[in-house]
Amino acid sequence: MSVVRTQGSLVAIRTPSPSSSISRCPHGSASSDDATCGAPTWIGKGLTCVCFKRKGNYERICINLTPLQEERLTRLKHRMQVYFDPSRPDHQEALRALWSATFPGQELHGLISDQWKEMGWQGRDPSTDFRGAGFISLENLLFFAKTFSTPFQRLLKKQGGKRAAWEYPFAVAGVNITFMIMQMLNLDASKPRTFIRTVFLQMLSENEWAFDLLYCVAFVVMDKQWLERNATYMEFNDVLKSTRAQLERELLMDDVQRIEDMPSYSLLS
Repeated sequence: MSVVRTQGSLVAIRTPSPSSSISRCPHGSASSDDATCGAPTWIGKGLTCVCFKRKGNYERICINLTPLQEERLTRLKHRMQVYFDPSRPDHQEALRALWSATFPGQELHGLISDQWKEMGWQGRDPSTDFRGAGFISLENLLFFAKTFSTPFQRLLKKQGGKRAAWEYPFAVAGVNITFMIMQMLNLDASKPRTFIRTVFLQMLSENEWAFDLLYCVAFVVMDKQWLERNATYMEFNDVLKSTRAQLERELLMDDVQRIEDMPSYSLLS
């Protein structure tokens, strides 16, 4: 990422990777919006200009999606559009896989069972809690459990730190984190309006599992902030907002080119 001076202030512009193109674009009008100015400008297939605000000034950048980025973005958007269907055998199998990864060696008595409450679902049927974020929220939890089993188990069992008497339910919190990231990245929009999304697309070209990795980082960041605040469940939304703010700050750091470069990624060690 390089830094250029615009109207007396420093504005960070991400340096393009060899496989993609990002450049400054001078056109576009300013508005009072803190995140964008004017409507994104599309120039040909895949090329869009996004305006963002830094230190009171506006900067417009353009990104030309590579075929690889378009392919991976399409697959990710498709994942985001899949609802959890309890009648689908593959969705049932994914739910069983989540149980096995969460409670190794412990037999599951059924897809509708009081056992699910041990994981932090609201009731006996976890399928009712997926409505907010869909099947991808289950995939995220399963990815977390299999890829980073130690921090996953630590958060599940609420180990470490001074815990509140009224803790957040682990699994339901995970669904909310998926939904928060979807909103933050604005990936389902036909025309992107945030620089965060542009940065993420660069990361997606480096690693197709960037969304799932970001989810894992978000979960440990949320828990860390929860402990620092000594929060209770009634404060969960406030903690989630501050978690999003921290993720956005880290994604825009000059030396962060991959999810693994984010300072909070170390919390998964």
